[in-house]
Amino acid sequence: MFYDHQQIEKKWQKYWEENQTYKTSNNTDKPKFYVLDMFPYPSGAGLHVGHPLGYIASDIYARYKRHQGFNVLHPVGYDSFGLPAEQYAIQTGQHPAVTTEENINRYEEQLKKIGFSFDWSREVRTSDASYYKWTQWIFIELYHSWYNKNTDKAESINTLIQHFEEKGTEGLNANQNDELNFTAEEWKDSSDLDKEDVLLNYRLAYRAETTVNWCPALGTVLANDEVKDGKSERGGFPVFQKKMMQWSMRISAYSERLLQGLNTLDWPQPLKDAQEYWIGKSQGAQVQFQVEGHNEIIEVFTTRPDTIFGATFMVLAPENPLVNAITTEAQKAEVDSYIEETSKKTERDRMADVKNVSGAFTGSYAVNPFSGEKMPVYISDYVLMGYGTGAVMAVPAHDERDHRFAKKFNLNIKKVVDTEEDVQEKSFDSKDSVCVNSDFLNGLNYNDAKSKIIAEIESRGIGHGTTNYRQRDAIFSRQRYWGEPVPIYYKEGMPYTLPVSALPLELPEVEKYLPTEDGDPPLGNAKVFAWDEASQKVVSTDLIDDKTVFPLELSTMPGWAGSSWYFLRYMDSSNDEVFANKDLSDYWGQVDLYIGGSEHATGHLLYSRFWNMFLKDRGYINQDEPFQKLINQGMILGMSAFVYRIDGTNQYVSKNLAGNYQTQKIHVDVSLLKGTSDELDTEAFKAWRPDYANAEFILEDGKYITDREVEKMSKSKYNVVNPDDICEEYGADGLRLYEMFLGPLEQSKPWNTQGLSGVYGFLKKFWNLYFNGDTFEVSDEEPTKAEYKVLHTLIKKVVYDIENFSFNTSVSSFMIAVNELQKIKCNKRNILEPLAVIISPYAPHICEELWSLLGNKESVEFEKFPVLNEEYLVEDEIEYPVSVNGKMKFKISLSAQLSAKEVEDLVISDERMQPILEGKTPKKIIVVHHRIVNIVI
Repeated sequence: MFYDHQQIEKKWQKYWEENQTYKTSNNTDKPKFYVLDMFPYPSGAGLHVGHPLGYIASDIYARYKRHQGFNVLHPVGYDSFGLPAEQYAIQTGQHPAVTTEENINRYEEQLKKIGFSFDWSREVRTSDASYYKWTQWIFIELYHSWYNKNTDKAESINTLIQHFEEKGTEGLNANQNDELNFTAEEWKDSSDLDKEDVLLNYRLAYRAETTVNWCPALGTVLANDEVKDGKSERGGFPVFQKKMMQWSMRISAYSERLLQGLNTLDWPQPLKDAQEYWIGKSQGAQVQFQVEGHNEIIEVFTTRPDTIFGATFMVLAPENPLVNAITTEAQKAEVDSYIEETSKKTERDRMADVKNVSGAFTGSYAVNPFSGEKMPVYISDYVLMGYGTGAVMAVPAHDERDHRFAKKFNLNIKKVVDTEEDVQEKSFDSKDSVCVNSDFLNGLNYNDAKSKIIAEIESRGIGHGTTNYRQRDAIFSRQRYWGEPVPIYYKEGMPYTLPVSALPLELPEVEKYLPTEDGDPPLGNAKVFAWDEASQKVVSTDLIDDKTVFPLELSTMPGWAGSSWYFLRYMDSSNDEVFANKDLSDYWGQVDLYIGGSEHATGHLLYSRFWNMFLKDRGYINQDEPFQKLINQGMILGMSAFVYRIDGTNQYVSKNLAGNYQTQKIHVDVSLLKGTSDELDTEAFKAWRPDYANAEFILEDGKYITDREVEKMSKSKYNVVNPDDICEEYGADGLRLYEMFLGPLEQSKPWNTQGLSGVYGFLKKFWNLYFNGDTFEVSDEEPTKAEYKVLHTLIKKVVYDIENFSFNTSVSSFMIAVNELQKIKCNKRNILEPLAVIISPYAPHICEELWSLLGNKESVEFEKFPVLNEEYLVEDEIEYPVSVNGKMKFKISLSAQLSAKEVEDLVISDERMQPILEGKTPKKIIVVHHRIVNIVI
């Protein structure tokens, strides 16, 4: 019977939509299971075949859990604020909302063609005001919260105000920007404005001057993970370090909890390692050094206070405020020039560049509080203002980077940890030796020396033992248009939150999407974007009088804001009263399975955990962590094609002749190749782009052969394969099976369209099991033991594979089972009906059609998954190969119930054995039960 995949797939996609087959109920006694894919950004290019890999895996698992009787939440939505739509708006004037809507429609059309079992009724978009209303609400909650270290959680700012009113800062243990000291009386006597200023020091969302990654070309601040090699990840524009007033999120308050929480999660170890490194916990001491001839003190954090006697110079971060104060007139030009150079590098670049040594001398000296020696003070880009105190005591004998610096600038190198190595030539960094040249620390091991020096530092009043974290607070401002407006207005220069009743603060219309002529962000172009405090509404900017009408914040939220809580909104996506009803968030709890890329390790996955912990602290949800199990899917790689252009010409030489010329290798669209070959369609190439219209070709055997290379599938590499084309030719079920068949989910693997024919052949075979010629024919006759064995072997394998996410081996098992059933001409209902259920998570369209033809009125989706019966896997007879002196002589079929001794006796007494033995007694008989018999004579 002809397998018409196009007709079948359209029919069932229409059925699922009309019957809302995958709509999830909140009212059920069933146990829950929450399966989620990482939020897609709807780009203009649409999906290529690499994108659905993770979605197919999560969809198989979601369908499997429905078959197991779970109430499955498997939603979809769009992270729809983003730079590409805004860049397009700047170029064309088209509103980003229009571009985004078009892109989403394209994505949705493609996703539905692949047959995903999403609950479309819960779809969310971060750029919808009904969604970002709650992103703004969470911001307001963060603003009105502080972190109490005594209770180890976020609390309402009102409890902090109460503490100030009763005790001032006495006994306060809070996460803060600066350590403040005042009495209850001083607090009460302060003006409202001064009180607000003090509270900003503690709020979890606060405004402060911060060193940021400023990208002039994009007109915005970028997060560290949006910058690569000193350039913006998007567009490749130069990025500079710059000090700006910015909104920040106090994620640093959660560093220890974020670290400890990793122990409770079933995540890939490399991803956990990335977060652990990013958080960067270290224990040591804070120590103060006097600067000779100045009142300034340099404070350092060191993890090796036991080496303080070997500290021979100091290094400050170029952006440290002390640099200006202590730099001498003679050194000012050199220092200023160095600071300018450093501003062109991001923190990440500076951390990664471990080989290059550079710096500038300030002209000043600090004094080592223990050795009494003078220490020249330098600046260098290897010291970061964001880590510790922005200053280090350099111990060149025992730190590789300090050693390189000392060698370059000819500075003193003093051994203080015992070693035979020559520390003048190479640093010796070890915690396994003892202290030398260190006065009262001499002879002590690392732990004892560390404890003793910290006690001495504290007794002298020049510092204290402490724990430090590399993780900095997260910048929460973007000088862009296409993002969530920050619900803040300014009165006397101080920020105040809008009332919750005024939310959402909607993105205003602007004439242009670039910064204003005054350098304000694009929202500065809005005509109606001011806050009337009296009437509690947004009004024209012309009315700003700073008495009753005030300016609103012009920055927007960063790209990660909306994606930091979307998993909660899916639980109750249309609620206008709260972001999610607590009964529902208690029911759905954590995401049980989260699938997405590892590139989000120190961005989205960290911010989501932070917001989740905060909402738990404030009593809005019950779960500590958002994502219990996480899988990073690998990439599907493209097979790129290249042509060779002879330098300075418009001539293109075929691959195997290119070695004879000076050439440039250029990507060419894979759609320009002939069929599935490597031969270029030269006429199509000439028509592809105007600059190739007059191309000339040097051919080999009358053909132009392109070079091929496996690399990331990307529009810019012209190696993209559109899933629509695959669905058209091989069907969505073919695409789904093939993507799983390519290899283990976590690994990257190359795409090869030719490979689809094998999977499509399997689907046709599977389809034809249910037909006799063109007639649907399934027998109600009881299956044989052999038929049941094929079925239950498959059940056992598929259950194991799905539960271990080994989807590729399941597809192989389907092929084996169908081949075996075809061989024995099985058409029994009791085999073919459960077979359709087993294969349905992978190939839902064909299985729905077969399920319907079998006479079932309901969707196959909620049919119970077939249960394994091990009895069918027990062999009645075993065929034993019999080997004599290592050579196989014959096979013997014996009952599977026989013991090893019984097998041995029957083999020896077999008539075929007698001529082999020739009356001899075997020296050794080895029976591998149910496998083989080995005889030595």
